Amino acid sequence: MADEKSRDFGSSITHQQHPSLKAEMWVWLRDVAFAVALALIIIVFLYQPVKVEGTSMAPLLSDQERIFINKFVYRFEPIHRDDVIVFWYPLDRSESFIKRVIGLPSDTIEIREGDLYINGKKVNEPYVPKRYFDDSSYGPVTIPSDEYFVMGDHRDSSNDSRIFGPVARKYIYGKAVFAYWPFRRFGEISAP
Repeated sequence: MADEKSRDFGSSITHQQHPSLKAEMWVWLRDVAFAVALALIIIVFLYQPVKVEGTSMAPLLSDQERIFINKFVYRFEPIHRDDVIVFWYPLDRSESFIKRVIGLPSDTIEIREGDLYINGKKVNEPYVPKRYFDDSSYGPVTIPSDEYFVMGDHRDSSNDSRIFGPVARKYIYGKAVFAYWPFRRFGEISAP
């Protein structure tokens, strides 16, 4: 009886059989397939990596910089002033452009010797450095409903709404949200 009372009720080890190599490979392939499918869904429906070509959005975005655009955001929220958007170029819809939204539908836009006026009020633009300033004049123009006036931050070298006019909402397909390459530029792309 003494032996029964002094039994060790501590840890025990049970030996489990290791799964076969075939079963492990199946689990591994299933997980990889799931990860690839999820990545494709995210890229196709939500985020898309794109390469910036040109300097019209400098200094915010550089030539050859890699960024992600959110292709889903404007299904749930309106386009805001200062959003950096990606759209089909109105004069050649095989090309995409990236610009900053300056004017919303029904706004009156005027540029007087480089100074921006929206609905008669001068607008401060901290995202346009002095060295990229353009002292030309434009307008006034009133933006039609469901259209947006866009401009590059590098004003003296930007092909934008001053040249091709406002962009129809149906051509806007994404918002620039995150820079990932070069790594020194890694981070969120946000309005000023």
